[in-house]
Amino acid sequence: MTGSLFDTAPPDPPVRADAPLAERLRPSSLDDVVGLDDLLGKGKFLRNAIENDRIPSMIFWGPPGSGKTTLARIIAKTTRARFVTFSATSSSIKDIKALMEEARRSRQTRSAKTIVFIDEIHRFNKAQQDAFLPYVEAGDIVLIGATTENPSFEVNSALLSRAKVVVIPPLEREQVLAIVERAVHHPTVEKFGIELTHDALDFVAATSAGDARQALTSLQLVAETASRDDSPIDVAKVKEILQRRSLMYDKSGEEHYNIISALHKSLRNGDADAAVYWLVRMLEGGEDPLYIARRLVRAASEDIGNADPQALVFAIAVQQTVHFLGMPEAGVALAQLVTYLSASPKSNAAYVGYGEAVREVRQGDNPPVPLHIRNAPTRLMKDVGYGRGYQYAHDYEEQTTAMECLPDSLAGRRFYEPKDAGAEAAIKERLERMRGARRR
Repeated sequence: MTGSLFDTAPPDPPVRADAPLAERLRPSSLDDVVGLDDLLGKGKFLRNAIENDRIPSMIFWGPPGSGKTTLARIIAKTTRARFVTFSATSSSIKDIKALMEEARRSRQTRSAKTIVFIDEIHRFNKAQQDAFLPYVEAGDIVLIGATTENPSFEVNSALLSRAKVVVIPPLEREQVLAIVERAVHHPTVEKFGIELTHDALDFVAATSAGDARQALTSLQLVAETASRDDSPIDVAKVKEILQRRSLMYDKSGEEHYNIISALHKSLRNGDADAAVYWLVRMLEGGEDPLYIARRLVRAASEDIGNADPQALVFAIAVQQTVHFLGMPEAGVALAQLVTYLSASPKSNAAYVGYGEAVREVRQGDNPPVPLHIRNAPTRLMKDVGYGRGYQYAHDYEEQTTAMECLPDSLAGRRFYEPKDAGAEAAIKERLERMRGARRR
């Protein structure tokens, strides 16, 4: 048929003369790809699938600049199937269904396979993703999606269950350095007639956070703006040109949750050095300092608890300091707090006790409040037994009585088990003394 919708998506568009360096150096074959040995080494799954043209539906999940789109381009170049690309920002459900129906007809009439590539598939809404599902299920198309976000949260579970998730790791520093060293000999860089020291190239690689595209963009910027008189360009000059290193941090994506998790677990583990490092990673990445302060308030209660009750007071004070001062001054107060929390004695007893009580309330039969500890503001309530038998703790030497305050079905149940840590050791001793007094 003529006028095919597939004609609008050439698989291997020519690279423009003014294209960025990263685009000009994009690998065109598997042998040109740097890194990904666990996926593309001899005999590995993905290499076999590509070389044998037996591509399954896949979701490429990895950080920016790790090679997701490059792999899709190589598949487009090597496969005998039709290769179609979709954009999440410009494709309507009507467009999707029209192309999918054409793919179905091609499969039925000519046994022609269609591979559909969706870059940034997480930007497709649920309805758009659902539109692909019946065609993937029927085998009319092979779907390849690329995303920087966790597919567990961003890709429909039904679609995810029909595709293999391929984790693309960030490139190692040495791998990015190899790419940059190869790039300095490209005509785009050589025409400026400058040289960079090995340390300068290593700095470009180290500050790219495993993103080859970012490293090549930085290299191009240095080549275009440095003076030949300064050649060879050293680390100091590169820093001056780039101004600020690239930080792999997405305030709304998975790296946000990874790093706040690293901060929380570092201070829980008593590692003040790691806690300060992850704090700075978040602040330098542009995270809202009040968000960090809120999480630290939570940590003061969850992980330190009654082992150091002042930790929660301090955390609230720092939260107010952050609100009052703002950045960058508030960064010091946050660092003071994370180091204090790291060094504090730890107890999660209140946190565990709260969780146990929540589970009991949600799963139990929630018996009524015992009559003797109910309030009795009216004569009728007194007459039916509200408050009868109540014992006032202040009238007793031990400040506790034998009165049971839990429902009969829960009598003797312990939810809070204090630890022998910090101030909580004294709390534990007092509670045990009061429990003994009640037994007597």
